[in-house]
Amino acid sequence: MALVALFAAIMVVLGFFPLIELPLVPAPFTSQTLGVILAGAILGARRGGLAILLFDVLVLVGLPVLPGGRGGLGVVLGPTGGFIIAYPVGAFVVGFLTERLWKRYNIGTALLANAVGGALVLYAIGVPWMAVTADLPLGKAVASSVVFVPGDAIKVVIGALAAVAVRRAYPLIEPGTGAAR
Repeated sequence: MALVALFAAIMVVLGFFPLIELPLVPAPFTSQTLGVILAGAILGARRGGLAILLFDVLVLVGLPVLPGGRGGLGVVLGPTGGFIIAYPVGAFVVGFLTERLWKRYNIGTALLANAVGGALVLYAIGVPWMAVTADLPLGKAVASSVVFVPGDAIKVVIGALAAVAVRRAYPLIEPGTGAAR
């Protein structure tokens, strides 16, 4: 329970970093996807997903935990809502892949797990949502999202380096089970 709450709190703290609004893109660049990656990579699928789901509940009830002091149902129903909804799914996928790759877990497998769950899953849910809510053709929404790729790649690398270091110092996931030691 404490680790789930801790990683939800980490997401809140990452929300203190200012959002970066990009011209012609209806969704801002934030640091919170790094929290999604770290929760999944360090806590595993179940607890990582729950931590970020708890964060999403805080957003839904209106607490100002998103960058810029945003929160509430209105934000979730807007262009960025698909990414917010995708956060727990992304953390779960990162954790799931990390658990499955445990015996071979190193910087390479960490990068793979983080890129799939922390970027591809978020884009797969967030971009179509953005297209619908911002009334954009899907192709234009995909094209406008390309500007996020370099920043997300940096977050994938930072998350992989941090997760590998944390796992060496204090492995929280029992290999193959996702259970805490």
